[in-house]
Amino acid sequence: MPPKASVEQVREKAEILDGDGLRRAVTRIAHEIIERNGGAQDLVLVGIRRRGVPLALRLAKKIKEFEGIDPPVGALDITLYRDDLQTIAHQPVVSGTDVPCRIDDKIVVLVDDVLFTGRTVRAALDELIDLGRPKAIQLAVIVDRGHREIPIRADFVGKNVPTSRREVIMVNVEEIDGHDGVSIGEML
Repeated sequence: MPPKASVEQVREKAEILDGDGLRRAVTRIAHEIIERNGGAQDLVLVGIRRRGVPLALRLAKKIKEFEGIDPPVGALDITLYRDDLQTIAHQPVVSGTDVPCRIDDKIVVLVDDVLFTGRTVRAALDELIDLGRPKAIQLAVIVDRGHREIPIRADFVGKNVPTSRREVIMVNVEEIDGHDGVSIGEML
């Protein structure tokens, strides 16, 4: 697997979704979550830090708009659950996990920006199980780019984007990046 690239090492090739496209993807995913679960009862949305958190908040807002139910939203920091922790830093920065309610017997929708190898999701599943025993765990992502190394599949996908291993998917959200959109780049 190629090393993670910093923004300076990536050349943007094309925009995949503009701000309106990202908004439509979030709206569609919210509808699909409601449809699959027969409403919004017992839902808890948990975003994987960083960009999964604002995306989970947006999904919750849409679900409330459609169903009148305001699902709880939490944030998961998987840093200490990573299988490559020893290779990324001697003193990793931990932002903290904040799940505002018990997840026992709830339907937890795990939210992330990009599904790639599956290792991030695997780490998130480990942490969720440490927090309780949900009735079900579902996965919502904005982009599924393929290249799985672990047998993990998203339940809700905004856009499937086949990529090469040299390519990078960049999801930008207003809350972190100052604008919304998804683009594809190539590592230099």
